[in-house]
Amino acid sequence: MSNKFYLTTPIYYVNARPHIGTTYTTVVADAIARRKRALGFDTWFLTGTDEHGQKIERSAEKAGLSPQQFTDQVSAQFRALWDRMGLTYDDYIRTTEPRHTRAVQKLFALLRDKGFIYKDTYTGQYCVSDEAFVDVPPGAPCPDCGRITETVSEENYFFKLSAFERPLLELYESQAEFIQPATRRNEVMSFVKAGLKDLSVSRTSFTWGIPVPGDEKHVIYVWMDALANYITALGWGSDDTSKFDKYWPADLHIVGKEITRFHCVYWPAFLMAAGLPLPKSIVGHGWLLFEESKMSKSRGNIVRAETILEVLGADALRYFLLREIVFGQDGNFSFDALVQRYNSDLANGYGNLVSRTLAMIGKYFDGVVPTPVAIDETADQRRTTLEQAATKTIAEFATFFDRYEFSAALAQLWSLVAQVDGYLTASAPWKKPEGVSEEQQQALRATVLSTAAEAIRILTALVYPVIPDAAAKVWAQLGLGDIRTADLKNLTWGGLKPGTKLGNLGPVFPRAEKDAVERMKQIEEENNNQAAGAATPPATPATEVPTEHPSRLKSALEGLATAAAESTSISSAAAALETFVENNIGGGEAAPAAEPGPAYPERSPEITIDDFIKVDLRVAQIKVAERVPKADKLLRLEVDLGYEQRQILAGLAETYAPESLVGRKVVIVANLAPRKLRGFESNGMVVAASLEGGKPALAAFLEDIEIGARLK
Repeated sequence: MSNKFYLTTPIYYVNARPHIGTTYTTVVADAIARRKRALGFDTWFLTGTDEHGQKIERSAEKAGLSPQQFTDQVSAQFRALWDRMGLTYDDYIRTTEPRHTRAVQKLFALLRDKGFIYKDTYTGQYCVSDEAFVDVPPGAPCPDCGRITETVSEENYFFKLSAFERPLLELYESQAEFIQPATRRNEVMSFVKAGLKDLSVSRTSFTWGIPVPGDEKHVIYVWMDALANYITALGWGSDDTSKFDKYWPADLHIVGKEITRFHCVYWPAFLMAAGLPLPKSIVGHGWLLFEESKMSKSRGNIVRAETILEVLGADALRYFLLREIVFGQDGNFSFDALVQRYNSDLANGYGNLVSRTLAMIGKYFDGVVPTPVAIDETADQRRTTLEQAATKTIAEFATFFDRYEFSAALAQLWSLVAQVDGYLTASAPWKKPEGVSEEQQQALRATVLSTAAEAIRILTALVYPVIPDAAAKVWAQLGLGDIRTADLKNLTWGGLKPGTKLGNLGPVFPRAEKDAVERMKQIEEENNNQAAGAATPPATPATEVPTEHPSRLKSALEGLATAAAESTSISSAAAALETFVENNIGGGEAAPAAEPGPAYPERSPEITIDDFIKVDLRVAQIKVAERVPKADKLLRLEVDLGYEQRQILAGLAETYAPESLVGRKVVIVANLAPRKLRGFESNGMVVAASLEGGKPALAAFLEDIEIGARLK
């Protein structure tokens, strides 16, 4: 088995500052890298920034900077944050670096020489936000992000993506671990099975990119440019390929779920065409939502990681992200939840356990780890039980962590924290019962405190990849030196030897002050106000719909109609309309308040019984529920009708967490014609009532109704 491990984050697009969403991905990668190194793997951890493309060119123009000045500033913000958090990346690649430019040009030339790239003319719709060509009518919104597309007609180079449809499907079918989790794998397979078209891999309508070798009026498509970073950073295409020869193929690409298609379709196709090995695994994680809404510049709810660092520190953020969020699923962030988790798990849990155990060793044994002795059957059994629990935790933590189930792994650790706390409480080494000699009590203290300290050593070694700063402090307080150089392989009970002199003691996780939440909110508000107070250039044409340009307004209205028509329920239609307005029409002065309307609901047109019986209402059970990429209110549901299973999109995400819906019985309109929304086909409509504020509430039954039953 190879002892190397190469993992990557996506390289982050520099059109906006880093926030806790991008921090989440990088923290996960750093935790994996730290654990692999601790286990003796020769690990290489890559991150960086993606700096080319039309969106960057326009953002720089809005900021009054050259594209290079703009990317220099934003990329520096990413790197400064990662360094402040102490993330242990081995290389930081920028796509504007000469090493990357030369290698991308070599890759393009190689694919062209092999006959996989040809020149042709393209006319179609382009989404500037996603830097992608999309198959929609002129004036329609992008099916992924909802923003208005632009009609592009230009000469392009094309990559023969269609030639790789069968090889890609064979790859997915033969290597189930290539795309994780299964939901991402199924989405990608559905996309490829729908048919692949050749991919435009150059542009001539802007200049901020890597020139096509030998045809400099073209720049290379930003996704071919960006994806290549995983090999260009290792020296592929240069005179020194030693790192590439050593570390490629990548063992793990970690990406957000919205870019799995690019990584799982385009990237392996490029590598197949170039004759290069494929990465072993690509994991697409979920989104980090802020108080149940997707973070968005337009919403003003982007949270800076720096805010949390200033109040609680990096370990608090790292622990929260890995403990609170089930990796692969969407997760929710709020300042209240962060402080609650910090106080309960870190301050009152692990931190308090360490402080009181080591303080008692300092008090009763002059700061030297005592030698355990046999006391009585009860005390010996308690000690044995804790040793067995610690040994079991070592194995279970490894199993969960290595499957990227970080939340479950940490839950196992904190179960052990609770058991050690219980052991101390049951043994009460600080008490001297009547009739017990001082010598007997000291023997009990020696056994209990040395046992608790050894359990803390186990806990600290395991949690080090997640909270490295705190773990380093505790390791030093245990008298074990620098944890970064410690041998943490083959962790077993008994590593803390009697006679070990403790280091300088001090608090590990002081309890968060009562005003911690308000302080963080205030810092965020001040930063947002500063950003809002800065001079703001006019919006780009891609997001502006000025009324003095009738053709743009007409296109916008057509796109609005398309967004509404493609909705699959009343609530999802409202979501589509709101998303379209937010993304494409924007703000402006508030309209005057309308006069109060009638207190009774507006009546719908009457229908006949013949009209009603045309609607096939059925009972279905939800088997799968997950959020739709880049859609704040939409959920993708897989429902069981008893006689068949279907996929339905519904605007329920603001009211229901996806996991809360699994197993629930709902009413659906079963004979609604299939429609496409956000790139997914929806076969039916979930019946829900519209509550105040537009939020839906599902229709339900008090009785246990058989799935597939028809409502009459």
